[in-house]
Amino acid sequence: MKRLSFAMILLAACGSSEPAETDEPTTETDSGGEAEAGAGEHEHTHGRHQHGHHGQGHDHDFSDVERFAAIFDDPERDEWQKPDEVVALLELEAGQAVADLGAGTGYFLSRLSAAVGPEGRVLALDVEPNMVAHMEERIAAEELANTEARVVPTDGPGLEPASVDAILIVDTWHHVGEREAYAEKLFAALKPGGAVFVVDFTRDAPHGPPAEMRLSPLQVAEELAPAGFEISTLEETLPHQYVVRATKPAE
Repeated sequence: MKRLSFAMILLAACGSSEPAETDEPTTETDSGGEAEAGAGEHEHTHGRHQHGHHGQGHDHDFSDVERFAAIFDDPERDEWQKPDEVVALLELEAGQAVADLGAGTGYFLSRLSAAVGPEGRVLALDVEPNMVAHMEERIAAEELANTEARVVPTDGPGLEPASVDAILIVDTWHHVGEREAYAEKLFAALKPGGAVFVVDFTRDAPHGPPAEMRLSPLQVAEELAPAGFEISTLEETLPHQYVVRATKPAE
């Protein structure tokens, strides 16, 4: 069986799966004519995920990344994802380093690149090599000189200690296995005063994972806090998601 990438996760987020209440395995056809996993398979694969972009699932070829990019980068996504607002919540400064963990096709990269400026650094991280290759092409085409795409392992972010100021995790945290252990690796990767930003689906969002897989902001906080983070839930206007900030105390 071939591994699932962030593509499969975000496909549900973009409305190409059954609603969260559906527990039976279903398929739907996206605009490219490909039958995709519904909520039932999303649930089935969850227990085997070590990271949100890697697990057991139906046999699927992700080599045709452009097909998925047409879904993930559809301008209509902007209406509910509100990427400018999400990036603004990070409060990035010129010259800082930020990691997009589970970057997929690179939806947030141009905004993150602009936020940290030419002297800053953006790391686009995903476990799926085809997605990383796609992001490398996107980075070159959009001339994002301060941005680098990397394949990372399934059990950690693959970041050096104290190497980044912020880590953005969108629609992925509920798929990470052993989340408390993973949080410790995120904590180590941050510079003092840096923060992780978890953006994930609310309980009543009309799309996303099955209801039983969704995490409340309190659950996310309880998973991140043992690593040493200071936790806050941010005010935002996202219609279907919340944002939890986990800050590494300044020394």
